[in-house]
Amino acid sequence: MKNKIFKIFGALSISFLMFSCQNLDRPELGDYPKDANQPGGPLKFYVAFDGTTSNPLMNAVDSIRAKFPSDNPLASIDGAKGKAAQGANYKYIKYSSANDFAKEAKSFSLSVWVKKGDLKTDHIFSMPAPSSYHWSAASMFLLTEGTAAQPVVKFFVKDKTSEKWFEWTGANAVTGLYDNNWHHLAFVYDAGTSKMTLYKDGVAHTNAPEWTGHGNVVLEPTKITGLKIGAGPQEFTAQQVSQGASDWLKNSWNGGIDQFRLYATALTAAEVNTLYTKKK
Repeated sequence: MKNKIFKIFGALSISFLMFSCQNLDRPELGDYPKDANQPGGPLKFYVAFDGTTSNPLMNAVDSIRAKFPSDNPLASIDGAKGKAAQGANYKYIKYSSANDFAKEAKSFSLSVWVKKGDLKTDHIFSMPAPSSYHWSAASMFLLTEGTAAQPVVKFFVKDKTSEKWFEWTGANAVTGLYDNNWHHLAFVYDAGTSKMTLYKDGVAHTNAPEWTGHGNVVLEPTKITGLKIGAGPQEFTAQQVSQGASDWLKNSWNGGIDQFRLYATALTAAEVNTLYTKKK
């Protein structure tokens, strides 16, 4: 009788472990792009968009934790390498989180390939806060506006102590970005210098805005409701969509997005150049 109880308990323990290890917001695992990264390594979130299945969630799976989006209404297109996602009005890819990026990041880097032939006010990505919070409670978003000839790029970050707009405008505009060709962008925040460096196609921009004296970023995971790829931190209502509304906090990215990566470290210039030259 005692042996039978032990056997039953052992079987239940194994079942519990198998169930608890599942990422509950994903469908059944299949073949999806993977990237070399040690457990707990600096690359915290990575989507290649290279899936070619009939399941749009599979085509946008994060390769670090096998985290599937809860929604992916975007079409698949040819990318900088393999496949990519085509942004569209009022549509975006939604994830429950960027894994442990918010918890672990002190310095951080965003790497992404983008393709766009026109320019309006929209967002490549955002990490929104609960709807009851002011817009500035959003932890991060990447805003573009202006004109194709003189684009405006703004990277907003808010952490436990303060907030910062890192901006490239006017004489510091990132020219040649919106020409309907694929371009690689990397945004690298170094806590040691409190500066953010923007790289376009592997080359560092001369303007590196400083979050004076800030040091480590301390994001607040409990105040982040998810990760959006292709839209701003706020939501459109059904009525706003039907009326063709536009709002700088809500607008969707209508260009191509490929190879989206978030690192909890400041990438070196050589590492950024490798991402560009190898189209990673």
